[in-house]
Amino acid sequence: MPLSYLIALFIGLPIVELALLFELHGLVGFLPTVLLVLLTGIAGAALVRRQGVAIVLKIQREMSIGNVPAPQMIDGVMILLAGALLVTPGLITDVAGFLLLIPFVREKIRFWLKKKLEEQIRSGYVQVNVKRET
Repeated sequence: MPLSYLIALFIGLPIVELALLFELHGLVGFLPTVLLVLLTGIAGAALVRRQGVAIVLKIQREMSIGNVPAPQMIDGVMILLAGALLVTPGLITDVAGFLLLIPFVREKIRFWLKKKLEEQIRSGYVQVNVKRET
């Protein structure tokens, strides 16, 4: 990801989030806006904790039977990212965070990531060296 995208993300997103919060404040008032931000943070943290514990148990279960828990580990990263988004005040980050807590959405993202990685490997952008034991 180019640096300009990151700069736009870290500067532009908070400005858009503030504008949306001001707009919401104008529609429903100060207290409901603050309560919405607090409730989404609390509900998000509870959901992230529940799903985080469940994914750790799935990882342990897969490892105990000798499987590599790659999909579960990717889910764990997405759940962690969801938690970070949900505790960040704002409407866009809350929507993105809650979307990452939906297993169907995570599955689609995993599929997209796998496809993207396969394309990069085929194009030679990513090289994979396999060490074989004899």
